[in-house]
Amino acid sequence: MTKAFVAIAFAAIASAPTIASADEGGVSFWLPGFFGSLAAAPAQAPGWSVTSIYWHDSVSAGRDVARAREIEIGRIPANVTANVSANLNANLNLGFLIGTYTFATPVLGAQASASLMGIYGSNSTSLAGSLTGTVTGPGGGTFPFSRFDSIDSSLTAFGDLYPTFMLKWNAGLNNFMTYVTGDIPAGAYQSTRLANIGIGHGAIDAGGGYTYFNPQTGHELSAVLGFTYNFKNTDTQYQNGVDMHLDWGASQFLTKQWQVGMVGYLYQQIGCDSGSGDRVGCFRSRVAAVGPQVGYIFPVGDMQGYLNLKAYGEFANENRPAGWNLWLTFNLSPAAAPPTATPKRMITK
Repeated sequence: MTKAFVAIAFAAIASAPTIASADEGGVSFWLPGFFGSLAAAPAQAPGWSVTSIYWHDSVSAGRDVARAREIEIGRIPANVTANVSANLNANLNLGFLIGTYTFATPVLGAQASASLMGIYGSNSTSLAGSLTGTVTGPGGGTFPFSRFDSIDSSLTAFGDLYPTFMLKWNAGLNNFMTYVTGDIPAGAYQSTRLANIGIGHGAIDAGGGYTYFNPQTGHELSAVLGFTYNFKNTDTQYQNGVDMHLDWGASQFLTKQWQVGMVGYLYQQIGCDSGSGDRVGCFRSRVAAVGPQVGYIFPVGDMQGYLNLKAYGEFANENRPAGWNLWLTFNLSPAAAPPTATPKRMITK
């Protein structure tokens, strides 16, 4: 059971936020679901580990999000008051590559790690529907208008960069963590394009988590709560409000290699959007999700491999696309120290 603990703890270290999809146009910095089981558990072996993730997301949204996206990309000018009856659909296939270094020397009595994540993949987004409203002319008069929009936008490119620093403490069956991460806008982004990989602005996200893990019974329960502060998008003069997110996972180890359980998340924007480019008002977004997970641990030479498959079905969305997403994670990390070696787990005294 100890090997299982180590493998998934390394995978949790590498799990940090990235792209998601109200924030401007229904798109946020934090990707709900990145933290999961054993998120707060320290790893036993310091050194380098690497995690690769394939993420598929299939979502749709109605008129409110469609209208916000049309405003964002400049399809509804400032002199137009429009009612939108349209649907937005998006399919994303992204690969995340995360390099993590776990330090051997404790920091504040905790195990410290630093990671950097890069993204590459595709985004295919379409919008179709009708617009009706009025246009304000140069002399102040208004004129009715009506049109049908059909937009298809696809892109394959690199995304933003996401550095993360974590501290993790272990006290018997209880584990605690804190983290700070952020967005370095380096990905493909154009304010007039419907499909993007980058988000067009910087962000800082911080939070903490807890994991209960009993190696004897195989019971595990984890939760991580975080908050995002978004900087202004200088291309659109739009600033997203403060976001709150809660990721959780519960699992049972059937053997030392096999793990099954459930995962879920709650995402809620708690601050209103603002800026001179905000023409949709407060536009707070929300979404929740739940789904199954399965994990498998196996040796890779003198290293240790971990595969995890999890899926989420979303519900209770507001001002944000919703649908389903799937994660396939592979983590390669140093193997656990043999039982005769000196334990390297950082234990709070």
